[in-house]
Amino acid sequence: MQRITRAGFLKLLLGASSAPGLILSSGGSSDSLATQAGDGQEAGLPYGRSTRNLKTFGTAGKEELLHPGQELTLFSRDGQGCLTHMWFGGDWPGYGDTRIRFYVDGEERPSIDMQLFAGHGIGWDDPSAPWGSQRLGKTGQPSGLYNTYRLPFGKGVRVTGQLAKTVTRPQPFWWIFRGVENFPVQLGQVQLPDTARLRLQVREDVTLEPFQMHAAGESAAAGALYQVMLAVQSKNFSYLEGMVRAYIDGARDPLMLSSGTEDYFLGTYYFNRGMYHLPLAGLTHKAQDAQGNCSFSAYRFHEEDPIFFQNGFRLLWRNGEKKDGKVYGDAPPQQSRVTSYVWIYEW
Repeated sequence: MQRITRAGFLKLLLGASSAPGLILSSGGSSDSLATQAGDGQEAGLPYGRSTRNLKTFGTAGKEELLHPGQELTLFSRDGQGCLTHMWFGGDWPGYGDTRIRFYVDGEERPSIDMQLFAGHGIGWDDPSAPWGSQRLGKTGQPSGLYNTYRLPFGKGVRVTGQLAKTVTRPQPFWWIFRGVENFPVQLGQVQLPDTARLRLQVREDVTLEPFQMHAAGESAAAGALYQVMLAVQSKNFSYLEGMVRAYIDGARDPLMLSSGTEDYFLGTYYFNRGMYHLPLAGLTHKAQDAQGNCSFSAYRFHEEDPIFFQNGFRLLWRNGEKKDGKVYGDAPPQQSRVTSYVWIYEW
């Protein structure tokens, strides 16, 4: 085991892909990280872990009925492991609002409670397909949703499905879950502590006045931002001028993550080339309807662009932007409806 300084860590992080794996510790000093090239390292497996300890598990459900008002267990497993793949099928009105819940390590209240579409970066029931990347995608209509989020657990996991409240008849559902025992979770080249758990913070259908801040996510622990989904609707697109701000470790001043909403999601000029679905970010919806409602949704991953914190974190988005008396946009921003999904690893 070799200790390296923060400067050495950054050098390795920005260096060649052949650099040693980096391990974050959930205990000890926060001023150093460790590289590991332990005994028994095997080709193609990072962090010195042996393939002898890896074992794949999983299940699939075929045309099982979801009943209105009932939560059905789709998958359950005791012990330690990490979910690495999931896929969902089915076809009925309101499909995208179907809820999938993950109860990790004996939780009574799920740490992940997502709608199918929003949990895959899609807002406003956008029907676009097929599209996909390494981490998520949608191959059909309205289903064929998949993701490869890394969802670790230490004592066990239970996954359930439930129809949206608007669905009044039983519906046939298909699903796949897979995972691996003793599987290391990493962001970029950084291996997360064994105690890391993925949490989802949801803010649904929030009404914001012009220039009002939206508190999208927060944590009082140590951890890392993993993914952000934002869906907004208003009477013009000037809300896209809003900047994304992060407050790390109790800082009074924000770390500015963008100069506007679209560039946080790697777009430009109000997404002037339309939809895209890339490994780091994607625009999953943008439209203006007959009533003049201007809506968009997008996702952003922070695996190769990590945002770590040691003692607390807050993520804010602003409904429009003004600076030194200047209001940005072709017209002043209006009242907006906002839904956000913020995925955070905590340890």
